[in-house]
Amino acid sequence: MSLKTVLILLGLALATIFALVCVLLTRERTPRSCQQLPPEQEDIEDGQSLVFADLTAEEMSQVVRYLQGNLGVPLVDASRAKPSDNCIASVDLQVPAKAEVLRFLDAGGARPAREALAVLYFGNQAEPNVTEYVVGPLPMPAYHQDVTVQKYGGKVPYHRRPVTGKEYMDINALIQRELKKAPRFLAACCESDGTNLVILTTAPRGFKSGDRVTWFVLFHNVAGTGYYLSPVGLEVLVDHGDLQVSRWQLHKVFYNGQYFASTGDLEQEFVAGALEVVRLKQPQADTVLGSMRLRHPPGPPAPLQFEPQGPRYSIRDNRITFQDWSITFGMNPNTGPRLFDIRYRGERIVYELSLQEALALYGSNCPGGMSTRYLDGSFGIGRFAYELVQGLDCPYTATYVDRHYLAETDTPKTNQNSLCVFEHDSALPLRRHFSDSQSFYYGGLRKNTLVIRTISTLINYDYIWDFMFHGSGAVEVRVHATGYISSSFFHGRGTDYGNRVGPHTLGTMHLHHIHYKVDLDIDGQLNSLETQDMEYEFVKDPWSTQNTIERPYLRRERLEKEDEAAFPLNAPMPRYLSFVSPNPNKWGHPRSYRIQIISFAGKHLPSSSSMERSVSWGRYQLAVTRRKEEEPTSTSIYNQNDPWTPTVAFADFINNETITNQDLVAWITVGFLHVPHAEDVPNTVTVGNGVGFFLRPYNYFSEDPSVDSPDSVYFSSEQDTGACGANPLACLSSAAACAPHMPPFDFGGFLNL
Repeated sequence: MSLKTVLILLGLALATIFALVCVLLTRERTPRSCQQLPPEQEDIEDGQSLVFADLTAEEMSQVVRYLQGNLGVPLVDASRAKPSDNCIASVDLQVPAKAEVLRFLDAGGARPAREALAVLYFGNQAEPNVTEYVVGPLPMPAYHQDVTVQKYGGKVPYHRRPVTGKEYMDINALIQRELKKAPRFLAACCESDGTNLVILTTAPRGFKSGDRVTWFVLFHNVAGTGYYLSPVGLEVLVDHGDLQVSRWQLHKVFYNGQYFASTGDLEQEFVAGALEVVRLKQPQADTVLGSMRLRHPPGPPAPLQFEPQGPRYSIRDNRITFQDWSITFGMNPNTGPRLFDIRYRGERIVYELSLQEALALYGSNCPGGMSTRYLDGSFGIGRFAYELVQGLDCPYTATYVDRHYLAETDTPKTNQNSLCVFEHDSALPLRRHFSDSQSFYYGGLRKNTLVIRTISTLINYDYIWDFMFHGSGAVEVRVHATGYISSSFFHGRGTDYGNRVGPHTLGTMHLHHIHYKVDLDIDGQLNSLETQDMEYEFVKDPWSTQNTIERPYLRRERLEKEDEAAFPLNAPMPRYLSFVSPNPNKWGHPRSYRIQIISFAGKHLPSSSSMERSVSWGRYQLAVTRRKEEEPTSTSIYNQNDPWTPTVAFADFINNETITNQDLVAWITVGFLHVPHAEDVPNTVTVGNGVGFFLRPYNYFSEDPSVDSPDSVYFSSEQDTGACGANPLACLSSAAACAPHMPPFDFGGFLNL
């Protein structure tokens, strides 16, 4: 064999070896796909949670068909119904009575009848009114019962009904007709003929029961961005209380600090040169105040959370299980997220945890802003919980769940992927200790939390609703506010009511107050309320009697009556407040859960306000009352349009009844004062704008239950900390050496708009 041949063969061999090495290295760098383990199994009998399940789309349709065929009156689809028509406003689950549910869940009783609650607007009657019917049994309805008087003590007057989309459309048409009476003014002030202006409603609507007179604020409309930061200074007052749309009227006009009887009068003043006009350019999409369009190309991807062996929680129907937790979830189209039958280690901690209301109350020197007190439940906190964006609103690999609702139409709608569930690694120890004394060891547990989240877009604001379940047996409830601020046209002494955030834009001060219902059942239904706080006592030093020492001691108190358990908003409250069971733990203390509130609420409406009773839940940061089936909610969707004679007044729930060894409910208010500033443009950020509360075990167990967590870590100085068998953290390099399955990004949230 010649030297040349040897060299060629040697070169080929080296090339082959090099290629094999490259292949092996490439394979080493390419992670395998993550293998999912079977999820945890349901720990209660299959199907029991369905007693709380939201209505299916088919059940809603069955209720509509039943009502259309059995009420004996003509019904018009609400999406096109005039005020003088009859229509089905909404259909939702009628939650069964607690006693029936507990007999079914805990004592082997019969399953409660599945029923719906239907709200109807009867405009085509001698006495127009709002009527509520319980319809059942589902899925094949055979009866309906008028429960309006039973629930509210009388009929619900027609003027209290929420404003429908069709009513807003008719109001907008009226305003557009009126704007045509001021063409030269509009051209000068706004470079507009009126068609590129949009209206924003305010509420409530007037000053006394029966009024339906609303201020509407006008803004420049710019495609692709929020119009809320572009007021033009023009606001109009519309009376839309008559059943006949043709009789609606524009009553008053406001522009730049002045009031006029009509748009015609406004035009005359302008033509006569008697009106000071601020000439605004039509905003452009790329320069408009508040644009959220990208200003820079995307950078490298941010860190990604994933589950190497798949989710450690499971979802079956409307029930979630995670480690020691099980939770039943749902969504009310008006009041939003609601949870039932929350259990830890099989024991019920909470029977019901539900959002009740969200109040946004504004100040301004413009009529629209100064009169605004939005009660968002009347608009639809749950209904306007739209599709969540994977990877931003929730982790990319979260589980997304569809929600169905029927409101202002005879056809059910679906907000797909509008609720998400995920396990969250907070990058914080739940507990830990490093021992540097006597023996050397480390022990700890990561703070991994199950999160249930939904986000409601209520006109300009986006509320992020979180319910979190910790390994220590604690429940955390939190809400963050983001989205656009609402604004007024800047004029006069506008900065008495906020900050200037644009050339002609005043970010108006406002407060957000949120109300929750928490029906705790701690070691059974019968609970009492106990407070604990610290005091100092001055005692002689036992070992040196000529000296004194200031010794802190614990002051315990059992509250006996509801009046004692109503704690005014922003007033000092006992630092420890607990629902206690009659039964002791291992150490002789009552098994208890503590309520811990995190809030920066603004001031409640003065008691002299004519509408204060409609939001009287806001008087209290915490009020504990006896649970009553006839007091299911702290407010009503009808309070928004008649706050002067509220359909439900929470203050009436507190009547000094005994609260010792009773089935009790905690009503919790959280919130914050928001004075908008430059950094709220384009959007308010969530940092610092989150409030909520904790439900924490307090002597409920004999020790921290998280010590039983399989995620716990412990190693000592005598162990090989790098060994997987001795230290679970050492297993991560191999356990997480896989690529998560990332489904293609998909978003259909604009389909139902």
